Order: sequence, then C-alpha cells, then structure tokens
Amino acid sequence: MSSQDNNISFYAYDPSKAVALVCCILFGVGLIWSLFMTIRKRSWVWTVQLLAILMEVVGYAFRLVSANNPTSLNPYAIQFCVIILAPVLMAGAIYVVFGRIVFHVVPAQERTTRLLWIPPRWVTPIFVAFDIIALFVQLIGAVSVSGTRATDKDAANKLKIGKDVALAGLGIQMAAFGLFTIIAARFHFTSQRFVQSLNWRLEETDGGRAVFVKGSSQKINPNWRRLLYAVNVSCILILIRSVFRVVEFAQGSDGSVMKQEFYMYVFDTLPVFLVVCSFCFFFPGSYLPFMGFRVPKNPVDSRQLRGDESSMTALQEI
Repeated sequence: MSSQDNNISFYAYDPSKAVALVCCILFGVGLIWSLFMTIRKRSWVWTVQLLAILMEVVGYAFRLVSANNPTSLNPYAIQFCVIILAPVLMAGAIYVVFGRIVFHVVPAQERTTRLLWIPPRWVTPIFVAFDIIALFVQLIGAVSVSGTRATDKDAANKLKIGKDVALAGLGIQMAAFGLFTIIAARFHFTSQRFVQSLNWRLEETDGGRAVFVKGSSQKINPNWRRLLYAVNVSCILILIRSVFRVVEFAQGSDGSVMKQEFYMYVFDTLPVFLVVCSFCFFFPGSYLPFMGFRVPKNPVDSRQLRGDESSMTALQEI
C-alpha cells in the first residue's frame, strides 16, 4: 500500500475539532455529576449508565484526536465504535429503572402479565437480553466498518457486510426498544390507578417536603412520576437516534448523512446528551428505594399494611 493510500481521510468532510471538544467536556460534566449522585444515593445498578457516559467521553476525546489526524485508523475506529455502542448501554439502564418503578409502585398482587403484556418480573431480564444481543451484533458491524480502509482489497464488500451486520443489530435494538417504549408509555397512563394505593402508604411531614412509609426502612420520593416522564422522554430520544443510525447505514458512504457532520451531532449526539441530562435532573436514586444490584424478595405491599402501624421510617427530603 502506498503512502498516498494511507493519507486518505476516513471522513467525507472536515471533522470539527471544537465541537468534538465541547461534546467531550459536556459528557464529562454529566459523568462527574452522575458518579457523584450514584455514590451519594448508593445507586450501584446505575454504574451501567456511568459506563455508557464514560464511553461517550472517550468517544468524543478520540474523535478530537481523529479530527487532528483524519487518516489514522485507530482513533477513528475507537471513536466510531464507542459512540455507536454507548446508547445501547443507556437503553439497558432505562430497562432497569423501569423495572424498579414497577416493583416500587405496583402492589405485588397487581403485577400480572395483563399489566405490561409480559410478566413484570421478566421485563428487565427480557429486554436486557435483547440489548446484549444488539450490543454484540452492532459491535461486530462497527468494528468491521471502522476497520476497513477505502484502499483495502475488496473494501466495498467488507463495508457492505459490516453495514448489514450493524443494521441487523440496530434492527434488533429498535424492535425491542420500540416495544418497550410502547409498554412504558402505556404504563405511564395505567399507573395512575396505583397512585392512590401508594399515597395511602405515605404520610407527609415537615410541610410536605418529606414522607414516611409504613413498614419500610427504604427512602421513597412521592414524586416518582417525574422519573417516569424521564424514562418515556429518554425512550423517544434513543429511538430518534436509532432511526438516524439506520438511515446512515442504509445510505452508506455515498449518502448525504455521511457527507455532512452536523447530522450526527443533531440526531445522535444531542438526543443522547439529553438522555444524560434527563437522568441528571431526575436521578433514579432520588426517587426509588431499591437501586442496588438486588431488590428485596418480600417488598411491602398494600395487603400487609393495615391499621395504624407504629413502625414508620422517615424518608428522603425532596
């Protein structure tokens, strides 16, 4: 391979160094805040989201490096892969949060298949399993695409195979996440019937800024529906990003999407950053009592709470 071949840029445009730097800083701030809240609230299951944000930071840091040397394969491949894969982990974090909302809000006797179309206890395992499959398939496709030079032997075929594999991974993710989005949106409305039963277990104190819950030693925020809003908005944002990536891979290198950098920042970077911001403002550990890696086997439900139980534990101030 000649030196001239090695000097061919991996981009169809002149990548912006300034925008890559700004994105790296913004995601870095989101990572620091999320890490602080994770430790403060002991929300250890949120480490999945921390890893996803870290991948975004690394991705845009290497994009900055790649923008300074657009003919270098390694920085380009790293930034391409981690930016593609980070939202898949974010989707997994959303699955976990939604499962914890259901666990917290819905009484045990109401957690039926009719409520969510699938057994509520299997919501997180099923969708996380699809997320893992989509992650590995997209990883294979992303590595294949990012590791192929235009001057490689049979480059066109390699790129086509890589893009087809990545599209398959995106298809799996969109199918699973699309179904999950419908389920989450439906639950947003059906969950209203559980508000009264949940409020029955809560007793306001200190001017309504804090609550007590009968029979539990866990902290609960009565404004949990704010977190449900964050989940639903995040679902829409990740779907927008996924549709963009499908269009990008479907068009290929000759398409308008890959020839203009602003498409990526508007339809990938911005939606993903808004997802990060939504959970920074509405941090799950500030609303849900069970954000460790394990949840109790026998949570308190309304059937166990009768009369004026004297065992009450002060809960989190809002």
